[in-house]
Amino acid sequence: MLILPEERRKFFKVPFGILYPDIADIIPLIRGKQVYTVGDVVTHSLLQQGITPDIAIIDGHTMRSPCDWTPVLYDHCIRVKNPPGSLSDELIEGLNEALRQPQVMIYVDGEEDLAVIPLVIASNEGSVILYGQPREGVVFRLVDREAKEKARNMLTHFIENPK
Repeated sequence: MLILPEERRKFFKVPFGILYPDIADIIPLIRGKQVYTVGDVVTHSLLQQGITPDIAIIDGHTMRSPCDWTPVLYDHCIRVKNPPGSLSDELIEGLNEALRQPQVMIYVDGEEDLAVIPLVIASNEGSVILYGQPREGVVFRLVDREAKEKARNMLTHFIENPK
């Protein structure tokens, strides 16, 4: 398990992609692409636009408060545990499983916020990841070589859990 130390979390406040104030602004950019969502609100917002993500990663919370409209999207749901501020082996294995067989929801017991990082690394170039930037909008991240390199660099801020 990788842990993001408290003093390094400030590096993750900046959007890892292009910030849009409204998900409707992103719709023309995602047509014909594999789309993955990270977060309950962005998943719900995309569904309201009539688009179902290929993979949805949710935790049943928004800004640490329970949300009562967590969608059930697919027959296949992968359940994983991932403590706040971390990337568990279980989460990464769940992401890899979902990418092998899309049309999956990953339900995280804990927190899904940092899942964007390993998802960018594991996703095919040309796919799109959407996640919410609290009180600001939706971040659009096209997976390309530059995004993968930046995600790998972001992992250097984590430390291995000493157990």
